[in-house]
Amino acid sequence: MTPAAPSLDTTDASQRGAPVRVLVIDNELVHARTVSEGLERLGYRCIVAGSGIEGARRLSEEIFDVVVTDLMMNDIGGLEILMLAKKACSEVEVIVVTGHGTIPSAVTAMQQGAFSYLQKPLDLVHLRTAVQKASESVRLKQQNIELNKRLDEKFGFEGLVGSSPSILALLERLKRIAPTDASVLIQGETGTGKELVAQAIHQNSTRKQKAFVALNCAALSENILESELFGHIRGAFTDASSDRIGKFEYAHGGTLFLDEVGDMPMPTQIKLLRVLESGEITKVGSNTTTRVNVRILSATNRNLEEAIVAGTFRSDLYHRLKVVTVSIPRLADRPTDIPLLIDHFLRHFSKRHHKVIKGMSAAARARLIADAWPGNVRQLRNVVESMVVVDYDESLDVDDLPVDFEPANAAVAIPAVLAAEISGIGPLIGRPLEEIERILITETLKVTGGNRERAAEMLGIGERTLYRKIKDFQLS
Repeated sequence: MTPAAPSLDTTDASQRGAPVRVLVIDNELVHARTVSEGLERLGYRCIVAGSGIEGARRLSEEIFDVVVTDLMMNDIGGLEILMLAKKACSEVEVIVVTGHGTIPSAVTAMQQGAFSYLQKPLDLVHLRTAVQKASESVRLKQQNIELNKRLDEKFGFEGLVGSSPSILALLERLKRIAPTDASVLIQGETGTGKELVAQAIHQNSTRKQKAFVALNCAALSENILESELFGHIRGAFTDASSDRIGKFEYAHGGTLFLDEVGDMPMPTQIKLLRVLESGEITKVGSNTTTRVNVRILSATNRNLEEAIVAGTFRSDLYHRLKVVTVSIPRLADRPTDIPLLIDHFLRHFSKRHHKVIKGMSAAARARLIADAWPGNVRQLRNVVESMVVVDYDESLDVDDLPVDFEPANAAVAIPAVLAAEISGIGPLIGRPLEEIERILITETLKVTGGNRERAAEMLGIGERTLYRKIKDFQLS
């Protein structure tokens, strides 16, 4: 092996995060150990396998970030090791080494997914550089997976909190709609979460790796809206000092969400319809068309059928946008979800504002549940956040409610299920979570008359999970 040159970046691999695990496979055990020692000096954690069979066994038992394998071995060859490594872990990078380098073998290795191809005798500088680049590639893949996981947690179906029949029906509909490419019209009152639903559709679609672009059609004038949608060229109008890419072009390959589409001016509706029919946009001030591939999600709190009758919305555009319709229920129509939403927002805002909140009093919960919530989930979210911010004793109570908050529906009777929950919440504060879980399952089974399917639905867990917990808690 050729000695290392002093120009190599010898930054310790362990200083860039968790140590990179490298599997070195070679029939020539001395050569494998030399490779291992050369990498370990930079902080890589190396395992040596003296045969293809041993290397295959290691791959089946452990997870590695990088594999350095000889191409020609007595038992299992490097190309088979490459396939086994990729099968065991899709993020792993494989560097193939051989003393019998040929162009066909190099091409074959790269076609089958090898990260790099090196010839013996190995230059330590080249080897270390290849391993460093391979480990950086693995870390980038892992970061992307983690980012997608966070996005799923934030924008996936889990972000739509509730266990009421209406929200469960909505979730089931979204699961069927999301994987398709159909245009979706999302209907619902202000504050029901139309953009959250749009984000959930995008995040669970085949376009999730591409951009999700949102545009509020009610907030812009006709000229500005067209520029935002289709872009413009320099000199198209006053202040157009340079070319601008519009939302359609920016969202190419992804999803464009048009919020408050019912407020779109009629001339812009005509141009939008043309784009939907042709798949081409024309920038403001230009005669050149550009092809775009965009899924359209739109939302409105208006009755578009009434707008069509009134002549303020085009019927042909309406039918283009509503290949599939999703209707989000009002919060007042799903009161059993209010306690779940309260707890969800409590956790979220406690973390965001670095506050310790142990719970909410039964009286405060009753006040929140009794409201008609004309602003829907957004209004509830704002009220809970306000309570978290102003609280000083780690327990939210009526005195933490906003000064202008007055339940609009205070005289309405609270459903029996919610009343039972409110009356029992105070004594639960400070008790072990396992005990609280046991109490909640027991009381929910009482409310449902022992109907386990309904109880699982109300608790927001699977039936199999409920059965297991009933057995664990020895409930009858």
